[in-house]
Amino acid sequence: MRIIIGAPGNGAVLKEALKEKLAGDERVSALVDLSTPDITYPELSFQAGRAIAEGRADRGILVCGTGIGTAIAANKVPGIRAATAHDLLTVRGSVENYDAQILCMGQNVIAAPAAWALVDIWLDLRHDPASSYGPRLGEISAYETRC
Repeated sequence: MRIIIGAPGNGAVLKEALKEKLAGDERVSALVDLSTPDITYPELSFQAGRAIAEGRADRGILVCGTGIGTAIAANKVPGIRAATAHDLLTVRGSVENYDAQILCMGQNVIAAPAAWALVDIWLDLRHDPASSYGPRLGEISAYETRC
């Protein structure tokens, strides 16, 4: 799986901890860090979303203070679904139900070992388009196309 990862300054510590684990994970075929010292969370989120929408990456992990700002910004990229998740239920639901390509986390919300435990599960999760959520995602995509 090709993963984009990134964080502005207020998420750099957690991002680095996750990046270290991802770099050694056999499920990750490519890992690209979009972080720069002066990047803002909106620009980072737009870049990650575009990379996924354009097929240059499969999924992304964005870390800021709470995970909320990066999710809001990434969701502005057409075709992208980003979700803030800090527990097993929301991580599973983000992919299995909503086919979210970007996982957003907050450095001020979750410790690195707990975040890695969730990312470890997240890497194996897949969306089933035939599930009961499939038609709802179609409804969201249709609305997005009209706007």
